[in-house]
Amino acid sequence: MTGRIPSRAGLPAAEVAEIQRSRLLAAAVAVIDECGYTQTSVGQITSRARVSRRTFYELFENRDACLAALLEDAVAVVGGEIARAGLDGLPWRERVRGGLFAILAFCDREPALARVCVVQALRGGPTVLARREEILARLVAVLDQGRGEGSRGGECTPLMAEGLVGAAFAILYARLLRRECRPRTDLLGELMGMIVLPYLGPAAVRREQGRPVPVPPRTQSNAPAPPQSARDPLQEVPMRLTYRTARVLGCIAERPGVSNRAVANWAGISDQGQISKLLARLERLGLTVNTGEGHTKGEPNAWSLTPLGHEVAQRLGTNIHDQKAAA
Repeated sequence: MTGRIPSRAGLPAAEVAEIQRSRLLAAAVAVIDECGYTQTSVGQITSRARVSRRTFYELFENRDACLAALLEDAVAVVGGEIARAGLDGLPWRERVRGGLFAILAFCDREPALARVCVVQALRGGPTVLARREEILARLVAVLDQGRGEGSRGGECTPLMAEGLVGAAFAILYARLLRRECRPRTDLLGELMGMIVLPYLGPAAVRREQGRPVPVPPRTQSNAPAPPQSARDPLQEVPMRLTYRTARVLGCIAERPGVSNRAVANWAGISDQGQISKLLARLERLGLTVNTGEGHTKGEPNAWSLTPLGHEVAQRLGTNIHDQKAAA
C-alpha cells in the first residue's frame, strides 16, 4: 500500500491497472474499518493508497462500486475455499458445516475485511445492498435443502431457512462489531446446533455441539493454495493406517451413509466391538462423520467421509494398487 508502482514502463497496462485496483481495495478496507463507511471519502481511499482520484474513477464508478468490489472479492475467496474443501456429494449437514466453517475461518483470518463486508456493507448504497441480498438468498437456498432431510424437515417452511440465515448473520455481526478476540470458529458447534434443530431434532443438535472444531487452514486468503501434489494427506493422520483401515475408508467412500455392520462385512471384520472402536477413532481423527442417530434412538449409524477422509482414502487406494502391481 505504500510507495510507487515500480517500473511502470515495463508493465502491461492491464497489470498496472490490477496493481492499482488492489492498492485501492486494500486502502478502502483500512479506511472503512477505521472510520466507518458513511464517514469514508474517495479522497481518503486514494490518499491511503497513493493512487490518483482519476485512477480511482477509471476503475470504480463511485465509492459504492468500490465497496461492492470488496464484497465480491471476499465472496470469491470464501467460495474458492469451499470448492477446495470437496463438499460436493456429502450429506446436507456436512455441506452446511463445511461452508459455515469456511466463512468463520475467513472472518478470523481477515477480521477487517469481514467487518467491512458484514457490518459496514449494511450502510452501503443500492448496489451493495442488492449484492448482499443475492448472497443471503444463496445461503437461504442451501439451508432450505434441510427440508428434505426427514419427517421433521418436511414440517418446516422456506421461511425457516430465511430465519436461520438471519439469526446466524446477526450473531456474526454482533461479534465482529464488538471486535471480540475470541475466534469466530468457536461458534461453529452452536450455530450448527441452531441450524439443524428444526430439520433434524435435538439429537442432531447434541451431536453438532459435541464435535471438535477443525483446524483452520494455514494458507492465507491472499496466497495461492498449495497444489494437492505438494502435500501428503497421510502425514496429517497420527495413526498407523493398515490395509484393513483402507478397506473401511474405501467402503464408506463408495457407500456414504453405510452402517457399522455393513462396513464390518465389507472389511472382513467379524468383531462388532472392533469395528465400533475403529470407526470411533477415525471420527476423532476427522476422517469420518456419523450422520445417523446411532444408539441415541436405537437406529443404525450412518458413516460418511470428511474432505480429509476422501483424500486419505484415495491415497490409500493408490498405495494398495501400487503394492499389488509391484507384487
